Amino acid sequence: MSDLLIILLTISEVVLLGVVIMFFLRLKKSEALLSGIQIKQEEFIKRLQFNTQLENELVATFERRQQELITLNNELEHRVAELKKLVTQADGYCKSPQFMREIILMGHRAGKSPAQLAKSTGLSLEDIDLIIDQS
Repeated sequence: MSDLLIILLTISEVVLLGVVIMFFLRLKKSEALLSGIQIKQEEFIKRLQFNTQLENELVATFERRQQELITLNNELEHRVAELKKLVTQADGYCKSPQFMREIILMGHRAGKSPAQLAKSTGLSLEDIDLIIDQS
């Protein structure tokens, strides 16, 4: 009986040893899997950091472009105001009697008829004739 007991104990030890070996192999497999997950996690974190950096650069570029557009818009508004002022001055000058007289006389010297001059200046035919006669 003692031989049987020793054989049973030896078999149970062998079985336990097999279970320990299987556990150890599974543990190694789990460690390899965990190591792979950690590597992928590190790569994912690096990608996230890279994407964050790109996003920050994009936002900074967008803000810089917005400021440039605001500056350009202000310059355009300033130029529009200047051009409006110049157009107003030009309109005033074009409607001055002296300027109209010069236009009519130059047109008459160039061979334009009084009717053509009246049409281009917006004055009446009598006014055109009067100006031509005075010169």
